[in-house]
Amino acid sequence: MNKIVLSFIIVFCMQSSYSQEQDAESLEYDTNYKEDQFYIGVTYNLLTQKPSGVSQSGFSSGFHFGFIKDMPINKNRNIAIGVGLGASINSFNQNMLIDKIDDKYVYSVLDENITPYSKNKFTHYLIEAPIEFRWRTSTPSEYKFWRVYTGIKLGYLISNSSKFISDSNTVKLNNISDFNKFQYGFTLSAGYNTWNVHLYYALNTIFNNDAAISNEGLNMTAVKIGLIFYLL
Repeated sequence: MNKIVLSFIIVFCMQSSYSQEQDAESLEYDTNYKEDQFYIGVTYNLLTQKPSGVSQSGFSSGFHFGFIKDMPINKNRNIAIGVGLGASINSFNQNMLIDKIDDKYVYSVLDENITPYSKNKFTHYLIEAPIEFRWRTSTPSEYKFWRVYTGIKLGYLISNSSKFISDSNTVKLNNISDFNKFQYGFTLSAGYNTWNVHLYYALNTIFNNDAAISNEGLNMTAVKIGLIFYLL
């Protein structure tokens, strides 16, 4: 599924870039141009500050998309502020079981040698508001340029789930209250033309203060590294 999504993004972005260049050849240049109104991204999601014994396994993915209002703040229009609205889906594959016993969430570390399983992950569904300071080498006639965009991304968790599957047991939970509803972090995107690397570094924890494993607080944070594609 991840390969299909990535292939679709690449083809879509290359086609969009080609169409922009064709339009530039046939239209008068707009001296009041703006850049990069839409974005689509894919990331590899990492957990940091993990409790003792917790580790990741498999590929933890993120899919991100949205719209950003580009607002140039200088005469050359190569420096701008961007404010947007988007959404993302993020999964984290790891060996920490989330269970619910007597209306209380319980966390434990899985040992595959003792409890073999085929799947164990939690997933976040977020509405996000990116705020960016944008620098680029664009001009009214140039659609291929270098860019560095940095800022913060504010997120609100609208839904979440966890899933554990083994030969002998299945545990599925939704809307776990121990996840922090508000999530925010530092962002950095940089690259040339279609291809841009993207980094998100969370500034708060994934779980709230109520969550603990073996009396150790779940102070895990997220780091997301991948590619982002900006479109007009």
